[in-house]
Amino acid sequence: MELYTSPPEGSTVICADELGPVLPRSFAPAPGWSADGHRIKETLEYARGPERTWVYGGLRVRDGQAVTLCASSRNSARYQDFLQLIEDANPEGQIIVVTDNLSSHNSKSTREWLQDHPRIRQVFIPVGACWLNLQEGWWRIFRKTALAGVSFADPDEITYATRIATAQLNAHAQPWIWGRPPPHPRIHRRHFTYCL
Repeated sequence: MELYTSPPEGSTVICADELGPVLPRSFAPAPGWSADGHRIKETLEYARGPERTWVYGGLRVRDGQAVTLCASSRNSARYQDFLQLIEDANPEGQIIVVTDNLSSHNSKSTREWLQDHPRIRQVFIPVGACWLNLQEGWWRIFRKTALAGVSFADPDEITYATRIATAQLNAHAQPWIWGRPPPHPRIHRRHFTYCL
């Protein structure tokens, strides 16, 4: 938590995580309700093909700016592309990436890639404590902005929606603060006590 509350001087703290897979709809939406009042259900087609999309996201805690990358798979090569995107977005100082311990985050090729990029240092959150990653809260806002109630025809539409939602959220970004917000001043009103 010290990285969130008092980061090292001259460093940038980035919370990173993956969202997905986000799948395009493979069928037309159901027409609504049947005559007897039941919801019409459509059988889902499960596929592990190239149409699924993973969204990589990185939240800069200092000012709330986010970087996203859509990829067709979740592996070390895509994660390294995402780290390069983070490094390009933060050209100065050390970059501390707070992430979970997924195998692609700690693979041999990723460790070799990090040796060639000494500005980036990874900090892994404990297993089973994903709520410590501030990126999870940003994903909740992102899902409402980009994915809620929307059907995508193909991965290009998912990428487009991700790019638009990230730009909209970055336009209204604010620093992310660890902990609860201060209480509303209205609760400090005088409480009157009636005596009998």
